[in-house]
Amino acid sequence: MLIVQKYGGTSVANIERIKAVAERVSKTVKEGHKVVVVVSAMAGETDKLINLAHEVCPNPAEREMDLLLSSGERVTSALTAMALQTLGHKAIALTGRQMGIITDAVHTKAKIEKIIATRAVKALEQGYIVVVAGFQGITEDEDVTTLGRGGSDLTAVAIAAALNADLCEIYTDVDGVFTADPNIVPEAKKLDKISYEEMLELASLGAKVLQTRSVEFAMKYNVPVIVRSSFNYNPGTLVTKEDKEMEKVVVSGIAHDKNQAKITIVKVPDKPGIAAKLFRTIADSNIIVDMIVQNISSDGKATDISFTVPKTDAKKALDITEKLCKELGAEKVLLNEGIAKVSIVGVGMRTHSGVAAQMFEALANHGINIMAISTSEIKISCLIDAKYTELAVRVLHDTFKLGEQ
Repeated sequence: MLIVQKYGGTSVANIERIKAVAERVSKTVKEGHKVVVVVSAMAGETDKLINLAHEVCPNPAEREMDLLLSSGERVTSALTAMALQTLGHKAIALTGRQMGIITDAVHTKAKIEKIIATRAVKALEQGYIVVVAGFQGITEDEDVTTLGRGGSDLTAVAIAAALNADLCEIYTDVDGVFTADPNIVPEAKKLDKISYEEMLELASLGAKVLQTRSVEFAMKYNVPVIVRSSFNYNPGTLVTKEDKEMEKVVVSGIAHDKNQAKITIVKVPDKPGIAAKLFRTIADSNIIVDMIVQNISSDGKATDISFTVPKTDAKKALDITEKLCKELGAEKVLLNEGIAKVSIVGVGMRTHSGVAAQMFEALANHGINIMAISTSEIKISCLIDAKYTELAVRVLHDTFKLGEQ
């Protein structure tokens, strides 16, 4: 088998952990498998580099930030290859560029366009373990790019797809995908398997186990993914195609996200084209808008439009909206960063009624007000006051009896 293994920051946090990773990779190779290893930067390294950049420049250029931040993974890949060589294996460390990862030119959150894996294929044929620096790629113009937070997950899944690997293992500091964050809900259960769609919803709604785009990639190219801990040999959670058994479970998991900010543009003229102009301008700045709520105007003249963006983009989105305020004929713009999104996810929702009512009643019974609601076939999300996040997660976990699965 050809296996791609990805190790996150906590798994390669220090030299001892890197040696432990090398031992695990060595064990896999001795079982007769070919292995490509994708590594993140050592825990805390990326934040350290970001802080250094801001000490030098209050508003560093994104191109130079990418060049700087990509160095963390390069260090880890070289050290991991050295550790494997010490164990007697042939190992070669490759940067994103050497791996042939070609991206678009959107710095700090680039998208992979293609992978020209010639060098890696040749190395595997020659019996090498290939160790790749995750989180990075290169543009057609040869500028270094990074793939955003959690980008090493995407690197691993994309390489698995490009090499037609049999399996992609994502090693982290948890045993797999849980019904909720075990730090909030101690009785949360580990799922043996979960569908690509459910995992995609959970990842996009705040579950930090897998990066959203990595799940999209896995689903598109049908890459089987196992999420497991690098600190033990427990089996983990398989992320795979949906099957009929999965539909029997109404709700598979609860996700929460505190990295949310709500922007409200007050008293906007209620006429065609206003929303289109507002959200086109925001989209052109590469800001992802999540929930959108537009009130119905009582007088047919003015309305309020609220929308949520990642907290990291809040200042940028606020500046854009304030500049548009006068142009749109609105009264003012408000920002609220004290919010959170709580969501329930499950493919079983397609075939079970009354799930939304059950969720809303549970929150209401505990005095938690809902500011906005967003739904899809397999998820329901509610925007709430951030101070109620943990309570809401526990209440919903109990309501849908996820601890009993």
